[in-house]
Amino acid sequence: MIIIGEKINGSIPSVADAIARRDAEFIKERARIQAEAGATFIDCCASVPEAEEVETLKWMIDCIQEVTDLPISLDSPSADVLAQVFPYCKRPGLINSVSGEGNKIDTLFPLIADTKWEVICLLSDDTGIPKCAADRLKVFDKIMAKAKEYGIQPSRMHIDPLVEMLCTSENGIETNVEVISTVRKQYPDIHITAAVSNISFNLPVRKMINLGFTVLAMNAGLDSAILDPTNRDMMGVIYATEALLGQDDYCMEYISAYREGIFGPKK
Repeated sequence: MIIIGEKINGSIPSVADAIARRDAEFIKERARIQAEAGATFIDCCASVPEAEEVETLKWMIDCIQEVTDLPISLDSPSADVLAQVFPYCKRPGLINSVSGEGNKIDTLFPLIADTKWEVICLLSDDTGIPKCAADRLKVFDKIMAKAKEYGIQPSRMHIDPLVEMLCTSENGIETNVEVISTVRKQYPDIHITAAVSNISFNLPVRKMINLGFTVLAMNAGLDSAILDPTNRDMMGVIYATEALLGQDDYCMEYISAYREGIFGPKK
């Protein structure tokens, strides 16, 4: 599983406070603990007004790169901000994100086409988030046509089916499973990602819903997730599910992660 560590995000109050105070040590520590916990990418989201976003992200990137060589997931709703900031990363990472909305794809795909940068693609467009799987798959088809036009291989793409709150969705699980399984069947080498905790907003004991959804989504084909890698229960479930799905020969990755203390009793 590709783990996109979610803990450096200005929408989190403690992170917002650290950004406002330019507390570099706080940002560095969050990067360090996620790297040690097994993250693949470190997400970097400022959540500040767009006029301040480029300079804030540059500062955050510097903080992260001082303590880890892991690639960064650059996270902003603005394609223009992402276009200005991604060259400041020392190594190719993950653009988070594009969608079928506006000119996001035509702004960013040309810039990353001849690089090793990967990209998260949200299955939404100018009409918003499609309600049914068939309509999300239509957005997917349009995104893939653009990717082919710009020469971006499926293996560099992380398709986000858009996980919504379970408590307000009539068929959210069914929709996500259908989208994930269809995308996986059409493009075996593509990545499929999700912000798994979105599923449990406004529900008690959110951890249980998040863990259950992760297993269901992985069974459908999810192989990338935006989550907290320091959540030892979640990491344990991920390694266990990979083993149960036959993606971990002789459970070697599961055993290794346990021995390294990524999950299980703290050592």
